Amino acid sequence: MESAELIAILREVRERVRAGNGTPQFDLMPLVHARDAALGKVAAIGTVNPRPGGLVNRLVQGWKRLVARVLDWHVREQVEFNRHTVASIDATIEVLNDLGRRIEVAEELKDIRNRWAEWHAEWERKLQQNEIRFLRNVAELEASFQHRVSVLDTGFRELMRGQHAEFMAAMARHASEIQQRLWADLERIRLEYERLIYSELKTIRQRSGIGLPACPAPEAPVGQARRPTPPFDYGRFAERFRGTEEYVKAAQAVYDPHFRGRRNVLDLGCGRGEFLERMRALSVSARGIDLSEESVAMCRHKGLAAESADLFEYLSNLPEASLDGIFCSQVVEHIPPERLPEMIRLAVSRLERNGVIAIETPNPECLAIFATHFYLDPTHERPVPHPLLAFYLEEFGVGNIEVRRLSPAVESMPSVASLPEDFRDAFFDGLDYAITGRKL
Repeated sequence: MESAELIAILREVRERVRAGNGTPQFDLMPLVHARDAALGKVAAIGTVNPRPGGLVNRLVQGWKRLVARVLDWHVREQVEFNRHTVASIDATIEVLNDLGRRIEVAEELKDIRNRWAEWHAEWERKLQQNEIRFLRNVAELEASFQHRVSVLDTGFRELMRGQHAEFMAAMARHASEIQQRLWADLERIRLEYERLIYSELKTIRQRSGIGLPACPAPEAPVGQARRPTPPFDYGRFAERFRGTEEYVKAAQAVYDPHFRGRRNVLDLGCGRGEFLERMRALSVSARGIDLSEESVAMCRHKGLAAESADLFEYLSNLPEASLDGIFCSQVVEHIPPERLPEMIRLAVSRLERNGVIAIETPNPECLAIFATHFYLDPTHERPVPHPLLAFYLEEFGVGNIEVRRLSPAVESMPSVASLPEDFRDAFFDGLDYAITGRKL
């Protein structure tokens, strides 16, 4: 390493150390200068001082070099000593430099320690402040939490009281509704029993008024035309299973447009006379026939024109084209199938041109009819499909035929509503159907 570079490094170290904390450092420059001088002397050993040129000078210089070579063995140890001395000086300088660096590091450590002590005190102070602030915040949060809990508890209690009040009100309301439904059901049952009692008393009064027995004895059939009267109270049977007179009359309102303005209408199987009463309300001249003496007596008791007769015999004795309207409700299913065409032929033959005929019967296309109404009446023969009845009417001169389904099954059997609509319309439509037409 060159001396100038070493000097520059030492100066820089010294300046940096002195600039650190103002601590005085060792000045190694005199030692460096002494070392450099010693190195110069070591380098000059064995050299000959230059002289001006000339023969004498060359001789003197040659003699000096000879002497130096001769004395080389004598000064060699001195040269080695001098070099080792300079090396020791270099080592000393290095040690001193290292010592200076150590002192600098120690000063830096001392400064760091002082700064650490200051920072530690400041950190303790800030930690104490943060701890105080933290404890204060915790106290505030605890107070806020307690307040929140109190508010929630109060709100929960209020909510529970409100829900309890609503629950009790709902309980009271439902209890009142249940009580009202119970009383309504009891009232309905009472009305049903009163209606039943009224119907029974009405039947008894009518029988007592017309002087007929409650259960007439069966009649013997005349050939195959007259069906025997059933051996039970058929009027009471009709009242229970077909419906009251008011219900039947309301259902027969669909026939009013067909018979309004007619002059001579015949009701085949007039029963209790519901259709005859509607015709009387429309100022239409109408009369009825029925096999049941009791039914005929009831009609006459109401002031209706009715007589007991077999429809085949009665129609056979009427002049042709003597009627302008024929009504036949819930009768054709009682007639043996082999005699039904004859009945249609006779009825149509007694109609005048453009006379109307209306026939009502259970609808066999509605499957529900076989599970409820049809087989409930033991006097039924078999159901008559409307295509067959329409064929008979067309065969004997009736046109403008219309078919209308009555009494939808879903009204009396709500479970039918769960069926698909197209399936319900095809197999569970009307329990009855009405077929109407005009004589061509």
